[in-house]
Amino acid sequence: MTPSARVQAAIDLLDAIIGAARNNGAPADRLIADYFRERRYAGSKDRRAVRELVYAAIRACGPVPESGRAAMLRLGQVDPQILPLFDGEGHGPMPVEPDEPVGEGGIAPDWLVTRLSKSDIWGDEAEAMLGRAPLDLRINSLKADRTMLELPVAGELLAAPDALRFSAGTQVEQWDAFKSGLIEVQDHGSQWACHAVGAKPGETIIDLCAGAGGKTLALAAMMENKGRLLATDTDRGRLSRLRPRAEGAGAGIVETLLLNPGKELEMIRSWPALSDVGADDHTGVDAVLIDAPCSGTGTWRRNPEARWRLDDKQLARFADIQSRLLDIAAKLVRPGGRITYVTCSLLDEEGRGRIQSFLATHPGWEPIPLDLPIGRIRGHGTRLTPFHDGTDGFFIASLASPC
Repeated sequence: MTPSARVQAAIDLLDAIIGAARNNGAPADRLIADYFRERRYAGSKDRRAVRELVYAAIRACGPVPESGRAAMLRLGQVDPQILPLFDGEGHGPMPVEPDEPVGEGGIAPDWLVTRLSKSDIWGDEAEAMLGRAPLDLRINSLKADRTMLELPVAGELLAAPDALRFSAGTQVEQWDAFKSGLIEVQDHGSQWACHAVGAKPGETIIDLCAGAGGKTLALAAMMENKGRLLATDTDRGRLSRLRPRAEGAGAGIVETLLLNPGKELEMIRSWPALSDVGADDHTGVDAVLIDAPCSGTGTWRRNPEARWRLDDKQLARFADIQSRLLDIAAKLVRPGGRITYVTCSLLDEEGRGRIQSFLATHPGWEPIPLDLPIGRIRGHGTRLTPFHDGTDGFFIASLASPC
């Protein structure tokens, strides 16, 4: 592909991504994968170049642009190499016309910028949300040791005891260590969210929103494969990926339970470890991790088009779900047990505000101070940001059940 043809391919992809963002369609990475699956003639260099153009254009636009061409013209305002490629030759884009629509710059749509500012995310903090994320690994301590493991590329040692950092785009999926379960891809901040649970060998713990199980596997390693660990989710597709991952990681204590929305509590109480727990019983699990569904504002470095998918109604729905999950967890924890609440969001309404609301409506529960080497105190929790901590954005809080 010529450089101009790459620009046109990126414009075509951007049209699809913009349409999907407006209509809650497939995410950008899936659309890109599908696009090139149908165009196998494109070489690896072409695919990489087009992908980089697409994401650069997405990052260059704050509000949703009118079209893929408008998004690429916006990128041309910040990258002088782009506009000369609008030459109309071959498979390249047609020359630029006077007064053509051009995407607006900025961090996000104006309403969302305002919400972030109210949560003290502005200036350098906001700019860092759209940078490129590095690739972080967690060494699986059930099968390997960070000090002894040899990898094809030397990684940077991070503060978390099993964490290594590599440059973005490192092809770790091709490494034998990845294929044999010695390493897992996991953001450094996510690893500290798992440490906040304080999981110990022999405990009984529930990962309430496990998804494909990245945090579940980290908890199993912290528990040294001793105890009981239940991973639950309402998404069959995501949860189904956990079992083979757990087998590959040697995490034998992991059990899974697919939940029906609205019946989570009664289904979890049917788990053998909790089958004798009634509403008035004084037994329960040692800890519940809630990796709650959220806006994902802390993950824009990886998914920059996600900021085009949000609106007020979605944020309100997320807040309702988060509060309901906290209520469910509170009914599963034993007296003196704990809840660890995590969102990959930098909006206070999904972090500090949710915990304040929970404590106001659940007498006797107390926040547990977190002693993390990164992050800053935010209300009754800790917030991690790309700018200050070099991680995805997270809010993490731990709560103790009344004895």
